[in-house]
Amino acid sequence: MSRPIHFDLSADDPQRAAKFYNDVFGWKVEKWKGPTDYWMMTTGDDTEPGITGGIAARIEPEDSTVMVFDVNSVDDVAEAVKSSGGEIREQRKAIPGVGYLVTCRDTEGNTFGIIEADESVT
Repeated sequence: MSRPIHFDLSADDPQRAAKFYNDVFGWKVEKWKGPTDYWMMTTGDDTEPGITGGIAARIEPEDSTVMVFDVNSVDDVAEAVKSSGGEIREQRKAIPGVGYLVTCRDTEGNTFGIIEADESVT
């Protein structure tokens, strides 16, 4: 069974959004050291229930919040998404040191991500 492990927020100004979430919720927000302009948010102590998140620059006007689900194979789950009436919004892409990500849309138009963890990805 796949569980939500991360959420992505889209923002016109990621740095402004980072300050907002830090000010409102006290979340630790810092720029990711990876190859894309992305801000990581730590939402609490690892011993408490909850998930971490991130902020990315908005790509499409309708971009909002995206839940990301941990899966064993993004390729297999992407096929299941399509055969169940969903669509692939963004094809498999490598995230260095993290794994592979596919962005999907369900039958109701909701966007979500599926990620296959693989720290060896470059």
